[in-house]
Amino acid sequence: MNIAIVGTGYVGLVSGACFAETGATVTCVDVDSAKIEALKKGVIPIYEPGLDELVMKNINAGRLKFSTSLPDVLNEQQIVFTAVGTPPDEDGSADLKYVLQVAKTIGENLNRYLVVVTKSTVPVGTSHKISDTIKAELDKRGVDVPFDVASNPEFLKEGNAIKDFMSPDRVVIGVDSDRAKNILTKLYKPFLLNNFRVIFMDIPSAEMTKYAANSMLATRISFMNDIANLCELVGADVNKVRAGIGSDTRIGRKFLYAGCGYGGSCFPKDVKALIKTAEDNGYSLDVLKAVERVNERQKGILFDKLFKAFNGDLSRKTVALWGLAFKPETDDMRESTALVVIKKLLDAGCRVQAYDPEAINECKRIIGDKIAYYNNKYDALVDADALMLLTEWQEFRLPDWDVVGKHMRRRLVLDGRNIFDSDDMAEHGFEYHCIGK
Repeated sequence: MNIAIVGTGYVGLVSGACFAETGATVTCVDVDSAKIEALKKGVIPIYEPGLDELVMKNINAGRLKFSTSLPDVLNEQQIVFTAVGTPPDEDGSADLKYVLQVAKTIGENLNRYLVVVTKSTVPVGTSHKISDTIKAELDKRGVDVPFDVASNPEFLKEGNAIKDFMSPDRVVIGVDSDRAKNILTKLYKPFLLNNFRVIFMDIPSAEMTKYAANSMLATRISFMNDIANLCELVGADVNKVRAGIGSDTRIGRKFLYAGCGYGGSCFPKDVKALIKTAEDNGYSLDVLKAVERVNERQKGILFDKLFKAFNGDLSRKTVALWGLAFKPETDDMRESTALVVIKKLLDAGCRVQAYDPEAINECKRIIGDKIAYYNNKYDALVDADALMLLTEWQEFRLPDWDVVGKHMRRRLVLDGRNIFDSDDMAEHGFEYHCIGK
């Protein structure tokens, strides 16, 4: 089966490599010629465990190709996926200009039947806009070429994307024709053979499923952060509360960890977009509005604790940061708590010394040399008045506290992910603050 994927960002590249691994012939298309030339050589523009090996394996096998021109490869394909970005507009709505540009290009060049599948996260109703755009271009050309539009939202977790794709909880596909359903069933046959669930539904429901799923997970995170903040006020321990409620099978244990806020490319953007979709339809999603407010407040909670620890005077204090990425196993800093914390620290007159296993270059790209960067977690602690843990990378879980203490000017640790043990910290003479205790 020949398929093309437009967009070689996180979703497009992972999807392309994984489809190629199942035996499909995949052409990944991107207008960025420098990126495409690098990909042809196996140079990956993002950090995702195992992706570079998978890409190179399938390039060498001849199943994974790259191009800068969709028109050049369009009529060789049975399916074209759109995996281009849908960044939020100022009003929170998803910007569809890249998605619709792909649709326009397809309409301008299509000569035979094609299934156009949206993998980008798009609001409900986008499939109709894609269909209308393609049809309008076909009409301009005076041709009547059949095509179908479908929705196949992605549910990949950064840091675990290949496993998520190859062994999914479910595959959601929205279709409105038997022909498209049959072609997509053939594409996903390797997953059906392994008894993974492929759930077919109407297109609007598939589009809504993606937003509803991410918004539910964001809601659980903000709910637990709200509970954690109350736990601190009433003398409860949120970790014990989490164990107590997570053992209820109706609730479960996942996404109940308190912390210093969620970030990334999905949750913040998708919550905003779903709120805007509701407003456009005359409805207010009050729960999600609260989820968003709680998360924005939570990103500043470690700074508030630091401010209190120094009685409101942070000028000329040195603060070490462990973790810059929004989560472990990625270099992605989109909407990361670190960006909020860094701004607050710099505005307060602090010197910031940061270490992250993967995201240092990304942080340099975003904020430049406003902070100091280190290639070792202990080096970042030299003469620090406080350490803030923002990302729960594995290498941070069991540090040598004697070494940490010798490097720091004041033994103050603010744990934004609750990965350290308070008794252990006390034994080593640290003043320790976490979330929800």
